[in-house]
Amino acid sequence: MLSYTLLAGLLFGLYFSLVAVGLNLVFGVMRLINLAHGDFLMLGAFLAYGLYAAAGLNPLYAIPAAIVAFMLAGVALYYAVVPRLQASRDPQMLSFILLFGVSQIIEALAVIAFGNNQRAIPATVFGSRPVLLLGQSFPVAWVVSAAVSAVALVVVYVYLYHSRLGYATRAVMASRDEAASTGINVHRVSAIALGTGLALAAVAGVFSAFMLGSIEPDMGIGITTTSFAVIVIGSLGNPLGTVLGGLVYGVGLMVMETFYPSWADLLPYVLLILILLVRPSGLLGQRVRLA
Repeated sequence: MLSYTLLAGLLFGLYFSLVAVGLNLVFGVMRLINLAHGDFLMLGAFLAYGLYAAAGLNPLYAIPAAIVAFMLAGVALYYAVVPRLQASRDPQMLSFILLFGVSQIIEALAVIAFGNNQRAIPATVFGSRPVLLLGQSFPVAWVVSAAVSAVALVVVYVYLYHSRLGYATRAVMASRDEAASTGINVHRVSAIALGTGLALAAVAGVFSAFMLGSIEPDMGIGITTTSFAVIVIGSLGNPLGTVLGGLVYGVGLMVMETFYPSWADLLPYVLLILILLVRPSGLLGQRVRLA
């Protein structure tokens, strides 16, 4: 039982790392908490559901569509609002207000478009035979979701540490002013980072029907809370620290659901409070300030 729980926790940990890494990337580059993060994940989930319901397409086909659509949406959102926010006296507070409003608008439009009914995609869309890992049997949908999450996290690593754009992105993370003084186009780098963050959330949304259960328009707030807990566990402002946070959260979630299922919903809040009390800078110890 314990070995199954730990392995399942690792599978879910990889998935939750993908869920949260876009939020941490956006914060690292712009020092803004995207309160609409979970709502963009929800839209990615409905994109996968729509393609499945309309044409019977495997959710994997929704990934390229989600990447293109949400990357463009993120770039457009950046140029529409973020430069004005950062030129204000209190960009952090205004961003909270604005992005909370964006979250509410997205949720309201989703309710109008899709209704309040819960939706689901059958897990058998990936096949009905379970997958054996170290002698334990797991649903193939879990394994596919974790595998895609791992690939996406590797892509984020290559993007940040092995590309010219990644070098510029990390320079902006360190100091926007110093990066601008060296000739880096801060706005272009930030717009791409926001688009990447939304695209990662949407890709995570594609698999939410299998890893989180049903799909519904109001799932965004809970996802944002969970994502924030994950990035605080790892290290706020360090995208790759999200992997550690996701694994800790995933294992903790599986342990709670196995042995204390009635308390599982409290896990993100309990972990968030404990980390803030014991190690406010996160497990990887990177100190981050908003201004």
